[in-house]
Amino acid sequence: MILGVNVDHVATVRQARMTFEPDPVTAATLAVLGGADGITVHLREDRRHIQDRDLRLLREVVPVELNLEMAATDEMIGIAAELRPDLVTIVPEKREELTTEGGLDLHSSGDKLHDAVKRLKREGIPVSLFIAPSIVDVDVSKEIGADMVEIHTGHYANARGEEQREELKRVTASVERARLNGLHANAGHGLTYYNVRPVASIEGLRGLYIGHSIISRALFVGIERAVTEMKRLVG
Repeated sequence: MILGVNVDHVATVRQARMTFEPDPVTAATLAVLGGADGITVHLREDRRHIQDRDLRLLREVVPVELNLEMAATDEMIGIAAELRPDLVTIVPEKREELTTEGGLDLHSSGDKLHDAVKRLKREGIPVSLFIAPSIVDVDVSKEIGADMVEIHTGHYANARGEEQREELKRVTASVERARLNGLHANAGHGLTYYNVRPVASIEGLRGLYIGHSIISRALFVGIERAVTEMKRLVG
């Protein structure tokens, strides 16, 4: 099971003072030492946390999978084509949101996404689409040309009791549908040390992408230990 660690919020703390520390590149190095199989960053249009400089340095020093989350814009496609991350995950993006709120709207943005996926794959970059836990969205992702999908687990993470169990079933069904479609399936958003194990147990899941919970724990125990503890939970 791949554990991709998102270091965006290390940059969030840095940008609060517009200074040079803490450095997300240093955080990424420590995360790898702690057992991370990949590093994820989201280069947003408004550059609220990760900066272009961070991405360039990460491309030079990260020895594991570098996953670039980005919107399907000409600017971001150009940056990806130049720096060639190991994986691009296309995500929805709104300036007013605190964090990514849900999966892509594949139905109204299908043509735009198809073009973006085609351009990225022409550069030899594998592409994942961040989608809702929906077998319909998995099917559409296949039609668009994605290599893999990342299933949004935010609703699962926020639910409790029977509602959470139902959300887990949706995530599980989506992973199975991806497998039947020949797509790799990842999952992420809102996963913590307390709710990750049921998702990590889904058969056929390629990887989990987790940021906020790991960085939060790292404030108290350090990044290496925080990553090691999460890696132990996900297997």
